[in-house]
Amino acid sequence: MSRIDEALRRAQSPNAGRGSSRAGDSSLRLAEDFTLNEYPQEARGNSGRDSGGVYQDHGTRPATREEPRSVPREEVRSRVRMARVGLDEKLVSANSRESISIEQYRRLAATLHDAQVEKGLKTVMVTSAVPREGKTLTVVNLALTLSESYRRRVLLVDADLRRPSIHDVIGIDNDSGLADVLRSNRLDTALVETSSHLTVLPAGRTDQNPLAGLSSERMRALLDDVQSRYDWILLDTPPVGLLPDAQVVSRLAQAVVFVIRAGSTPFPAVERAVVELGRESIIGMVLNDVDQRSIPATRYDYSHYYNRGGQTS
Repeated sequence: MSRIDEALRRAQSPNAGRGSSRAGDSSLRLAEDFTLNEYPQEARGNSGRDSGGVYQDHGTRPATREEPRSVPREEVRSRVRMARVGLDEKLVSANSRESISIEQYRRLAATLHDAQVEKGLKTVMVTSAVPREGKTLTVVNLALTLSESYRRRVLLVDADLRRPSIHDVIGIDNDSGLADVLRSNRLDTALVETSSHLTVLPAGRTDQNPLAGLSSERMRALLDDVQSRYDWILLDTPPVGLLPDAQVVSRLAQAVVFVIRAGSTPFPAVERAVVELGRESIIGMVLNDVDQRSIPATRYDYSHYYNRGGQTS
C-alpha cells in the first residue's frame, strides 16, 4: 500500500479525528456542498481584461525589481497574535512549546529537503480537496519551519486569489500582492520580508478573473524568476473541488502537498482531487487535526529537552 493510499485510508476512518462525532454523515458530503459556497465562480467584470473581455498579459519578462517592503520580525509576530484569537497557538516557531507539532513539520520539511537533493525540487504547492482543511495553516507552518529551523530562504506565495488568507495568518497588509504583480509586472514592491529568511507575497487585490492570471505566461515567468532568489517557493491555492485554479498552478509547481482533515473530509472528494492532480505530482499528504494520542511520538517525554527559559539543552 502506497503512502497516498494509507493517508486516504486513515482519512476515511471515523476514529482518525479528535472525536467520532466528526465523521459519519458529514464524511459523505460531496465537494459541491461546500466548495462553491466558499469560492465563488468567475465574475463578469473587466478587471485584468481589455474591452473585449480578454485578460491582458503584457509579456513574459521578469518582474521589475525594486526594494521590497520590510516588516520587523517582532511586529509581525505581534500582528499574528492579534489577527485571530488562539491562532498564534497553532503556528510553529523556534519558541513554541508544541513539540509534537514542531517535530511533525520538521519531518515534512526533511522529506522536502531529501526530494530537493534528489530531484532539484524547489516549487511546492499546498492544497486540499475542500475548504476548511487547514491547508493555509499547513503552508504557513511549513514556511516557518523551513525558514526558522532549516534556515532556508523561503518565498511564501498566496495563490488563492479568490479567498486569500495568508495575510491574515501572518498579520500583514494585503493591499498589494500576486494579483497586482500579474497585472503590473512589479514584483518587489509587493513582497513583504517577515524575517531574514522568510518573504511573503500576499494575494493582493482580488481579481475578477483569477484563473486567467494564474494560467498566464506571466505567472510562469514569475515563478521562473524567483527560483534563483529563494531556496523554496511555497504556494497556497484554492481547494481542488470544482474550481480549476489548483490544477492550473500544479502544472507550474514541481510537486504538491495535499492536506486532509482527519475524520471530516468527504472521501469521494479526496479521491477525485487526487485523480485530478495526478498521483505522480503529490509528494506527500498531511493528515490534519489528528488526535495526538494516536501519534506514537506523543508518548515520548519531551520536557527534559527544555530548560526554564524555553531553550533546548
